[in-house]
Amino acid sequence: MSDVLCALQAALEDRRNADPADSYVASLYSAGLNKILEKVGEEATEVIVAAKDYDSTDEARAALLGEVADLWFHSMVLLTHLGLSQEEVLDALGARLGISGHTEKQSRSKA
Repeated sequence: MSDVLCALQAALEDRRNADPADSYVASLYSAGLNKILEKVGEEATEVIVAAKDYDSTDEARAALLGEVADLWFHSMVLLTHLGLSQEEVLDALGARLGISGHTEKQSRSKA
């Protein structure tokens, strides 16, 4: 896992015990799963809009990368809230390497 993801995961875990008045992440944890899901959905929509508006300019590039970063961040908050780790997601992605996307999707629908 990258140093950035490791550091972020550690910070997110640390915020689980922080005062919601002092930490945005702690306030999300305190608000509960529905609020976190709302943020993930909001960020996913913003990624879609930024990608749709993407035109290869520096401004559009920065906007899209920023929105994807926000989505990843809030997804990581969700995972941490549920007691899951980014490493587990990376393991799941790693298990898919070398497998056709069609094959992988079919294996999920049979489970």
